[in-house]
Amino acid sequence: MALKYRWLAFLAIIAGVGLACTAFEPPLTPTAAPTSAALPQPAVATATPAPTNTEPPPLTVTQPVGAARLPDPAGFTWELVSADFNRPLDIRPAGDGSGRLFVAEKGGLVRIWQGGQILATPYLDIRDRTDGSGYEQGLLGLAFHPNYADNGLFFINYTDKSGNTVIARYQVSSSDPNIADPASATPLLTITQPYPNHNGGGLAFGPDGYLYIGLGDGGLANDPGERAQNPEQILGKLLRLNVDEGTLYTIPPDNPYAGGGGRPEVWALGLRNPWRFTFDALTGDLYIADVGQSAYEEINYLPAGSPPGANFGWDFREGLQPFEGSPPAGLTFVDPVAVYGREFGCSVTGGVVYRGAALPEFSGVYLYADHCSGNIWGLLQQADGSWQNEVLFQLNVNIASFGVDEDGEVYLADLYAGQVFRLVRE
Repeated sequence: MALKYRWLAFLAIIAGVGLACTAFEPPLTPTAAPTSAALPQPAVATATPAPTNTEPPPLTVTQPVGAARLPDPAGFTWELVSADFNRPLDIRPAGDGSGRLFVAEKGGLVRIWQGGQILATPYLDIRDRTDGSGYEQGLLGLAFHPNYADNGLFFINYTDKSGNTVIARYQVSSSDPNIADPASATPLLTITQPYPNHNGGGLAFGPDGYLYIGLGDGGLANDPGERAQNPEQILGKLLRLNVDEGTLYTIPPDNPYAGGGGRPEVWALGLRNPWRFTFDALTGDLYIADVGQSAYEEINYLPAGSPPGANFGWDFREGLQPFEGSPPAGLTFVDPVAVYGREFGCSVTGGVVYRGAALPEFSGVYLYADHCSGNIWGLLQQADGSWQNEVLFQLNVNIASFGVDEDGEVYLADLYAGQVFRLVRE
């Protein structure tokens, strides 16, 4: 996953680079910040980057739909709903009206949380196919088909026993809605990973009905294979597939390299290690959290309807700053809308946009966090296209992922303690 641990610090020494690593054992009791003013606040990413020969492309400003300003976090808290998961990494609803939450565990299980408890029998068990003992390996992502209620299809992203990424399709059992059919396993893609880190792991269906896949640059440090900027390499990219046609998938005709010049699966490039991306359920806008190298974490944003081929800059840039090499003339980058440095944490965990009904104060707010510090930010676009970005909460947990239920209410997963929390009104 997109986290930097002690073993990676050792690799960094070998490679001659400095990485911000964490060897942090957090307390397990979450605490909400009394007010946003009580926490240190990073600036929104409006600083002018050091001069390069690139200019960011113009982006359409989506008219904000939701709250006019970030809420005061006083009066809200993160309620513990379960402490009985084993290294939870993804939280998803099936969207079939059942009210179930599906929690993917790093070791290879997908568990169902329903009626306030975890069902005894796992929904899916791929422990014979993956090894979750590596820090950034295991079962990393889960996505249900938009028509799951009718076709019973879902997709997973995991690393196999050799450490390579596998994107596979499964189907629910015809006899039990709480169990997947193991015989339905169909690999769509197997991607060779040169190193055991920077595997990405996210999966999500976009408003266009296509499956999007987040892949890191292949790992070690400093993108040694120069993969993120190479369209012929599938790593360091956001992929986009039509999984409703063909035996496995087909290429959407407007993918930027559908006609040649790069891997046809690629939708966007220039990513280091996207640890969670999400589409706003109401607007279709895309948010991508990309884990930084040694100085900056970033949140990238594409309004719904943005053209294909967005380039988020890695490894020419980290955050808003030049990092390595000189971009070719005419190459354009999409600037992040928010960045933060090491004073706020060391590894960004991408979140979700709140679209529930219980907490209207959070409507349209993108919630994201740092895995190391437990800081949780609210990011909200204003009518003029500018952004509010404030630390709203600070929890003493290792936040590994966010998720929503069928009502749009927000949850987060604490990796090491196996806890899942829900944002509620106190």
